Amino acid sequence: MLSDLKRIIDQICRDRGFDKKLLIEAIEEAVESAAKKKLGSRREIEVRFNEEFGEIEVFQFRAVVETVVDEQTEISIEDARVLDPEVQLEDELGEKMENIQDLGRIAAQSAKQVIIHKMKDAEQDVIFEMFKDRKGEIVSGIVQRFERGNMVINLGRTDAILPRDQQIPKRSFNQGDRIRAYLDDVRENARDSQLILSRTCNDFLAKLFTMEVPEIAEGIVEIMGVSREPGFRAKIAVSSLETDVDPVGACVGMKGSRVQNVVQELQGERIDIVPWSPDPAKYVYNALAPAHVSMVMADEDAKTLLVVVPNDQLSLAIGRQGQNVRLASRLLGWRIDVKSEQRYANLKEPGYLSLLAIDGIEEPLADQLLGRDVYAVEKLAEATVDELIVIRSINEEQAQYFIDTARKMLDDGLNTASFGDGSDLDDREDEANGNVAAAETEQSSDKESSAGESEEVTVTEEISEVEETAEDKEVEETAAPIEEQKE
Repeated sequence: MLSDLKRIIDQICRDRGFDKKLLIEAIEEAVESAAKKKLGSRREIEVRFNEEFGEIEVFQFRAVVETVVDEQTEISIEDARVLDPEVQLEDELGEKMENIQDLGRIAAQSAKQVIIHKMKDAEQDVIFEMFKDRKGEIVSGIVQRFERGNMVINLGRTDAILPRDQQIPKRSFNQGDRIRAYLDDVRENARDSQLILSRTCNDFLAKLFTMEVPEIAEGIVEIMGVSREPGFRAKIAVSSLETDVDPVGACVGMKGSRVQNVVQELQGERIDIVPWSPDPAKYVYNALAPAHVSMVMADEDAKTLLVVVPNDQLSLAIGRQGQNVRLASRLLGWRIDVKSEQRYANLKEPGYLSLLAIDGIEEPLADQLLGRDVYAVEKLAEATVDELIVIRSINEEQAQYFIDTARKMLDDGLNTASFGDGSDLDDREDEANGNVAAAETEQSSDKESSAGESEEVTVTEEISEVEETAEDKEVEETAAPIEEQKE
């Protein structure tokens, strides 16, 4: 081999962090494979690296026999005694092979493939050992290239993959841009990439705040929950272990500097910072801000919350396409049903409940019927098809079905009294009002303590959403099943 082979091995091991012994074994295995391809696969070949001279030595071993049958495994006694005068029959004679540089092009290519394969395996082991303890951290790199929508990020020593489904939608990077991402997975063996990144997971947002807010890094302020719709909006709940530290103000920072750094990293994603509370009623009151909550009723067994808001606050509480209440629900881990005060009052009316008893009539449709003075099954039975199809969501076939069903209910003797008077809702109303009053007091106190710095940063839904038209409110209520459920 080359006289400076030792120098090449040392340089490769130093540059790539390989174990020198591992690389030498790979070279020895490659040369042995090449020698067998050139000289015959049945030959017993042994390859050794002479570190003193920096060269590869190849030995072949053959049995000493009187008559040679297989030249690859046997040598005659006469030829053997030329190499070693003291050799005897049936001895195993080793012979150093000269001119191994002349193994041939095919054999050399085979050796090259073996070395590349071994080096790739060794490099995977090095990368795994280097990053296995960094899983769950934020790493920084440079956008290298794009492959079928996936982004290849150069981390310096190796490349990582940012899959398409882990990229923030409608946010673009160009080749050469610097990017930060959450190290989501480190694979020990992988065909493409061992390192998988993410910019859409909740942990990415939590880690960004940990990096920006010293109080979180020191454990004074704790992140209690995160919910995101990547690229659009996020909610993060925080709590303080010390009474004199405002968790929301700490996350906002002076003139909003801390939260704005996180928003810039997420390329404009809006962030709501919510004070955490162990009481679900207070917690949901905070999570739905800036919408005002009139009453909250909690079912701890089913983990559901009935939230009643003023009529003009319904769209604000629900948010665009149900976004606000959906994020609040994920943050709490409870199902949240948001109702306006008017609908809550309707649910206590026997006539309104009788309409909901008809298959196909949900609360939004019942509200529209109520607006047409159809407030009970008796009125629905007296209505005509023409009167009902004025409502956009009802066609002629449905109108006739509703009328026929209402008449059948009356014929069967079903009266509105059988639906109750809504007193079950009244039983919990006083307690719920007390919970909301306590929540309002706590919220007011939090706002006073964080006044000043946090006032200059928008961390909640814009008030302009209140000005949505009545038609938009109707569409939002229909499009958000999480907010509306049939009693």
